[in-house]
Amino acid sequence: MNPIGANTWIWISPLTDAGMAELVPKLAARGFDLAELPVENVGDWDPARAAEVLLKHGLGATVCAVMPPGRELVAADRKTIAATQDYLRSCVDAAATVGSGVVAGPLYSSVGRKWRVETAERRKLVRELAANLAPLAEYAGERGVRLAVEPLNRFETSLINTVDQAMEVVEAVESSTLGVLLDTFHMNIEERDLPAAIRSVGNRLFHFHACANDRGAPGADHLGWEGIAVALRDVGYDGAVVIESFTAENDAIATAAAVWRPLAASQDDLAADGLAFLRSALRDA
Repeated sequence: MNPIGANTWIWISPLTDAGMAELVPKLAARGFDLAELPVENVGDWDPARAAEVLLKHGLGATVCAVMPPGRELVAADRKTIAATQDYLRSCVDAAATVGSGVVAGPLYSSVGRKWRVETAERRKLVRELAANLAPLAEYAGERGVRLAVEPLNRFETSLINTVDQAMEVVEAVESSTLGVLLDTFHMNIEERDLPAAIRSVGNRLFHFHACANDRGAPGADHLGWEGIAVALRDVGYDGAVVIESFTAENDAIATAAAVWRPLAASQDDLAADGLAFLRSALRDA
């Protein structure tokens, strides 16, 4: 069965060494298989120290990249693009150190950046993005790490909203190291048929985020989880399924993720309920 993880954003932002020391034992004790570690800024947490804590508690890891304003791989000046590439290389290095086989996220533009993209401009942007992702995919592959591009909903980006748009970029790069991260929250807005969208990605599905339609615990919602679980099985996806949610108690992350109210009785309950539901749903698929 797929390893199940929890993103540390459920509790804190940014992740630090102190936060790592507190959360990793908690996740291990609750029965999670791995922790997802956001790299908000290089140096917030030490990958070597994180690897030791994870090993001590028998927990795996995945790494997600974070794209605030100023991190861009398209429609930006060369200095900005080069700095973003350097940041993503650092994410790859962190992933290799903690044993994560993937760096996932919206690896193209800052979250919240939107502009009207006409058809001709989109074709140009896809070519530009492919050119800027290609050396990163090569760098990741040399270190045993894969990159997963995440489509975001229309309110968070105008560049890559759908599975088809993400696959257009993946196919343009032509690297076995580049694939897709799918997130049920975004898919619920942008995809008409979630299982069909999963199947269309096939073996290019490199990572998966699970949460309710309101970003709460998976299962406490209207999503068709049975069909989602069967589709994951049908494409042979054996990677991590990670609960990604956010705490409303941190001003910065609550504003960034538009979490204006608690999504569960407690963040611990959100994680525990989501874990129990996913174990059952994936087992029964």
